[in-house]
This record gives sequence, structure tokens and C-alpha cells, in this order.
Amino acid sequence: MADALPSNLIPGAEPMSHVGGRAGALVLHGFTGNPGSMRGIADALVGAGFGVEMPLLPGHGTVVADMLDTGFADWLGAAEDAYQAIAARSDRVVIVGLSMGGALTAWLGGDHPEVAGLVCINAIVSEPEGMRGFIEELLASGTEFIPGIGSDIAKEGVEESAYLDTPVRPLLSLVDAAAELDERLARITCPVLVVNSPEDHVVPPENSDVLAARVAGPVERLSASRSYHVATIDHDKELIEEAVVAFALKVTAG
Repeated sequence: MADALPSNLIPGAEPMSHVGGRAGALVLHGFTGNPGSMRGIADALVGAGFGVEMPLLPGHGTVVADMLDTGFADWLGAAEDAYQAIAARSDRVVIVGLSMGGALTAWLGGDHPEVAGLVCINAIVSEPEGMRGFIEELLASGTEFIPGIGSDIAKEGVEESAYLDTPVRPLLSLVDAAAELDERLARITCPVLVVNSPEDHVVPPENSDVLAARVAGPVERLSASRSYHVATIDHDKELIEEAVVAFALKVTAG
């Protein structure tokens, strides 16, 4: 994308816009994270000949205070803009997202039946039980931040450059969107690759079961059994990258 980067951008959080072949990919990062956690997948898709758009979502990749006035509508709007950019120069498009990026992926997939395929990695697609009440209590007490959710990674020595705090109001907007998304999954008619970590300390793993059960399109599944939530930079990084490329090549062929 052509927008100027923030002066306080976290190193490694740069977005990507790559002109490749006639198949395109939109790659979306997670809540309080940034494109750094998805760069391996984006690079693998570039290596396979895909054009790629990987936006930096509003409020992310700088300082956590920048998230306070953002919410799911802002992130979805940025994802939609990036989708339009890659779709304008591609015959077929696949969308790949991690966590909140997986929720955005599913949302876009329901809105755009022309999408060739979706890859949802440890996606949040339903409201975690009791989460809204917990968040509302925090806000009622004046709490605007809680400890961060980044770097849920099994591999020793690997850290995600996510925010160290979680902004509560934006989190509520994500939970509300997940509750609405739960009812939208049947709109998805394209092929879906569902990747999930059985041991995930951020998004309950049953979210991936819900996703796989409720979409209308054909489903493939991959277990990132050696990884935690941020599986894209964990032990199963290469496994996931290879699976994403293979799936993307298959669904965009012809």
C-alpha cells in the first residue's frame, strides 16, 4: 500500500505490497500484533509467484495507545481496502489470517463469494464464554489496559513483537464481532484451510472446530501440534507455510 509508515513503527512491522503473478494473496495479522508474525507466510507466497497485500491494521505496530480509538470496524475496513487492491490486479485471490486476522479472513470470505479460498490460523470466530461480562466489568472499574496476549509461543527464544498490554475497549469490539461472525460462517462457500494449535492459550481451540463445522464450503484441516497460538513463528512455522502455499496454488489454479 502507498501510505506513509508511522515514524514510531516497530522494526519488522512493515506492511507488504508485492506485485506478482495473476494469483493474489491477502495476509492479515492478529490483535495487538503486526505483519511480523505473518511475514514468513507472505514471503513464501511471494516465492510461489503470488502477488501479496499484507496491511498494517489501524492502531497496530507502533504503541498500544494508538489502538485505543480503533475497533473491529476499522480493522475490517483496512482489510477490505487491501482486498480490493489485490483483487484489482489478480484473477483469483486467497486470504490468510492469524487469530483476529483469521476472523477478518472469515468475515471477508462471507462478503466476497468470489474469493478462491481462505486460510484461518487459530482464528477467533465465536464469543469466548464469559468474556464480554469480564471486559464490561473491567471498563466499569476504569481499567483500560490488561496484560498483553502476545508471544504465546512454544519455541524457546522466539518472541512476537506484539504490544505488552491489551487495550480493553478494542478487545470488546473484537469479542462483539466474533459473536456476530458466529452467525455469518454459513455464508462462506469457498474452500477453507483451518489451521489450529491444540494447545492455544489465547483463543480456545474449539473455535477452529466451530469454523470447520459451520462453513458451507469444503474444509481441510491442519494441526499445529507443536505450537501455541502464534503458530506462524513457532515450531510449525515451515509446516504451515508449506501447507498455505500448497492450498493457495490449488484453489487459484486455472
